[in-house]
This record gives sequence, C-alpha cells and structure tokens, in this order.
Amino acid sequence: MGLKEQITEDMKTAMRAKDSARLGTIRLLTAAMKQKEVDERIELTDAHVLAIIEKMIKQRKDSITQFEAGGRQDLADNEKAEVAVLSTYMPAAMPEAEMQAEVAAAVAATGAAGPQDMGKVMGVLKPKLAGRADMTVVSALVKAALSKA
Repeated sequence: MGLKEQITEDMKTAMRAKDSARLGTIRLLTAAMKQKEVDERIELTDAHVLAIIEKMIKQRKDSITQFEAGGRQDLADNEKAEVAVLSTYMPAAMPEAEMQAEVAAAVAATGAAGPQDMGKVMGVLKPKLAGRADMTVVSALVKAALSKA
C-alpha cells in the first residue's frame, strides 16, 4: 500500500474513532495532496507526498515559533499536535553520523572549497536525503564542513 492510500485509510479510521484532531490534520494533508495533483496535473508518488508532508511540518514548526513568541501557547499546542500526526508518515530519521558522512562525501564529490560552494553541495544532497533527514540540520552540517575547508 502506498503512502497516499495509507493516509486515506487513516482518515477513515479517524472518522470511525471520532478522533477530530487527527481527522482535521489528515484532511488538511489530503487537501494539500489533491491541490498538488490538480495544479500540476500529475498522479502523486510517495516522494511527492513526502515532500508535501515535509513542507507542512516545516510550516507548522515556523508557526509554533511565532505563536510562542506571541504568547499564544494554546495555538502553539494545536500546531504541535498537527506536527505529531504528520510526523507519523515520515520515514525514520537518519542518524547524525550518517548525515555527516553524506555531507563529507558530497563536499568531496563537488570539490567545494568554501562557503560560496554551499549551493553546489546542497544540490547534491537534497535529492539523496529528502524525506530522510531534516534539511535544516543538513544545511548546518554543510555550513560547518565548508567553513573548515
């Protein structure tokens, strides 16, 4: 069963269980998936769905930061609950040691000499690590590796 079908099944399960919080988040996700299918006239693959989920998680994390800065803990808690539901569809996170090895290999492969080559290195890493690693962490590792170079 693909990720898209899994999400649909989870939506049905949440409906039956009357789990309104989970159901709301899954409905937001399915709406975003349908929107992408309609806009781009494509059938979504698991990679597309993971990209959508990753984007939604990033948006929610940004919102959490803003809500906490504004003293709206109630809204921040709602966003955290949505992140928890969305995270269940992401594959297991890659260990940091493995990320560092990938970064080192990408730096060597591109021949990056300094911070100005960050775009080249990230261009190699993004397709490899998308969905498996938090790209902000990868970006920080690349920055640290290139500042040493």
